[in-house]
Amino acid sequence: MDNPSSPSKNNEAKKTPKLPTKGIALMNEDLLQNVLYRLPAVSFASAACVSKSWNQLCNRILSRPKLASALSMNPSKQVALQEVIDKVLCEPLRPDFAIANVDRGFDLAETLQILVEKLGSQTPIVLSRVSGIIGRDATTGEFREVTCDEDEENEPVNSCILLTIGFVPGLKVDAIPLLRPRKAPQAAMIDNFVVDIRNYTTSISGCATPVGIIMFGDARIDQKVIIEKLDYAMPAETVIVGQERGHFVFRNGSGSINVCRSTNYNVGAVALVFARDRNKPHGIGNIQFHVALSNGVSPIGPSYRAVSVRSNSSSNGTWLTARREGQQVTLDGQTILDDINNALENRIGRPELYVGVVRRRKCSIGLEKPRSLTSLAFHGVVGGDEEYLYADGVGIKTGDYLQFYQSDPNIALSSIGNVTESLRSLKLEWSSKNCIHVDSGGSNVAKNEVVGGFIFACCGRSASFYGHVNVESSPFLENFPGVPLAGVFCCGEILRGSSTLTGQEGHHESSTPCCLHIYSTVYLMMSYNSAPQ
Repeated sequence: MDNPSSPSKNNEAKKTPKLPTKGIALMNEDLLQNVLYRLPAVSFASAACVSKSWNQLCNRILSRPKLASALSMNPSKQVALQEVIDKVLCEPLRPDFAIANVDRGFDLAETLQILVEKLGSQTPIVLSRVSGIIGRDATTGEFREVTCDEDEENEPVNSCILLTIGFVPGLKVDAIPLLRPRKAPQAAMIDNFVVDIRNYTTSISGCATPVGIIMFGDARIDQKVIIEKLDYAMPAETVIVGQERGHFVFRNGSGSINVCRSTNYNVGAVALVFARDRNKPHGIGNIQFHVALSNGVSPIGPSYRAVSVRSNSSSNGTWLTARREGQQVTLDGQTILDDINNALENRIGRPELYVGVVRRRKCSIGLEKPRSLTSLAFHGVVGGDEEYLYADGVGIKTGDYLQFYQSDPNIALSSIGNVTESLRSLKLEWSSKNCIHVDSGGSNVAKNEVVGGFIFACCGRSASFYGHVNVESSPFLENFPGVPLAGVFCCGEILRGSSTLTGQEGHHESSTPCCLHIYSTVYLMMSYNSAPQ
């Protein structure tokens, strides 16, 4: 090997003409901005570190909120994962959070580790296993609602992965877990979870009010009590959406927690918390969360009141008898089911049956003074005999009022139409306001724009429920076809907060507030109100 310090090498170095070191720096600013705008996310992040002027240009390019989402069904899990990563990072973007959804074929821990390496150790990430995904294909651009079906041997037919990352200036985001030692009482861990969310939000905003929370619940933990506590603790303006029962792994922004099923802890849920940044830069507007709900059930049969209730926590079930409202005769499970079957006599097909329970409970956090809350909770009907009616879940008490519900595709289609019309009205309203660019004082008026949307749909509301495809996404696709949209088919849909897109508090005939829904679809739309210039 030649000696690099030899005379011949030094002479060659002297003869080699030097490139102008300031050529790029002297590039026209508009041209440079155009070049930076076309860079993929990783190169864009590197460019922002070149100099202060480049960093200012990058901040100018990426000053508004942005979502990027992609799905893949490539049979190779490794290829599918790489396809969605490449797609979401193909344009300038700084990940403030990431949500990934996969079918059973993906190893959660390995997939999370790859995402951490690609998106950065300080990016909060939640990775969950779901029944199906909703989004745009990374390679074809086709929008799809995909159910991760299983074959006769319970193996997944499709390889499904959906990745969504978001840049939300003006907000801070982190993943807050509900953790407890395995032998600690459940009530204590839920209180600590609520306090952790409050403390995080206060540290960012100066107040304990998050803008929104996206929840991911563990299938082994009763989420009713958790959501009830959050409903009690959070102000009315805080929106909470998500999936009630599933399997997930996560990593928070500090990287100090990367737990799902450790030997020392149970993880009952994880909350992706969005808090307003009190130190946001000047000129950054506000991100708002808007929600809507498509109902998929209708009431059936008379109303009842629970008489004798037996809970079995080991099987997570409840046995009960009841009386028809206004009557004194106690009915067994078979008699109650006969009432329902008579009401279903003209119904084609066999719908899913649920019992809606009006719960009146006292709730508090820690040593706070308890306050009474009334809520509607749903339990699946398992069956009945000449002694009891059998329902999924616990928490029903003697004296609770009961109403039965059936899954109903006609109700679902009608309510989806209502969501579509509401989005259309909002779009027209914003378009009208956004046409006015200058106020009477000569300043630019703030504008509203849609950043993106999320969908949490019941796994029972697949194409077979309606008879045709891409129904759940239709309200967004018809009104905002170019807006990033990501969704999942899951078990149990969370929506806490008024349906601000439809102007409705609830979706059932009962006016009782409900946070955990069945056979429904939850819509979350993120909008951005730009700051006046």
